[in-house]
Amino acid sequence: MLSASDLEAIWLTIRVATTVTIILLLIGTPIAWWLARTHSRLKGPISAIVALPLVLPPTVLGFYLLIAMGPNGFIGQLTQELGIGTLPFTFWGLIVASVFYSLPFVVQPIQNAIEAIGERPLEVAATLRANSWDRFFTIVLPLAKPGFITAAILGFTHTVGEFGVVLMIGGNIPGQTRVVSVQIYDHVEALEYDQAHKLAAIMIIFSFLVLLSLYSFQRKNTLWGAK
Repeated sequence: MLSASDLEAIWLTIRVATTVTIILLLIGTPIAWWLARTHSRLKGPISAIVALPLVLPPTVLGFYLLIAMGPNGFIGQLTQELGIGTLPFTFWGLIVASVFYSLPFVVQPIQNAIEAIGERPLEVAATLRANSWDRFFTIVLPLAKPGFITAAILGFTHTVGEFGVVLMIGGNIPGQTRVVSVQIYDHVEALEYDQAHKLAAIMIIFSFLVLLSLYSFQRKNTLWGAK
């Protein structure tokens, strides 16, 4: 059986991943829209910045976020002026760090889905006097729905599996920042291999089922599009 601390870590992980996914969809969608539609020279640099977490070691990203959100960092100074305090080693610090780290996993699928729509449907809608919001909700959102679903799944699962950034920013505080990946690490350090096996097995099964569902959805969507 899982211990109370294991269940607490699982519940915290679900809360973090759900919150991060919602935030990423809200901020990632306009970024993906801009990257898919723009011809600006800034597209390359912005795309590179968004994709940085794909190639950066998590500890590097976590280190600079820790400095930025610390008492002398620009984010830390802003949050202190707002009366929030500093974010490192708090639940919301974990959220901010996870948003940065999982950003490309949400932006890129949505961007690819919007680019696949092409210009023609939007141009036709414009001739019918549809404004930008109408075009987004009546054309882009339905046609790019598979990309949004893929983005949500990838953003959620990637957040669940985070370790380096989580440990750098959140530390290891029970009930606040100790997520499943950190809990497994704690079990291994304490030579509690049985507990580590149970949590690791849950993570493997969860990841497999999520990926299986994602690939099945993509296959069905491809077959539907071919018809």
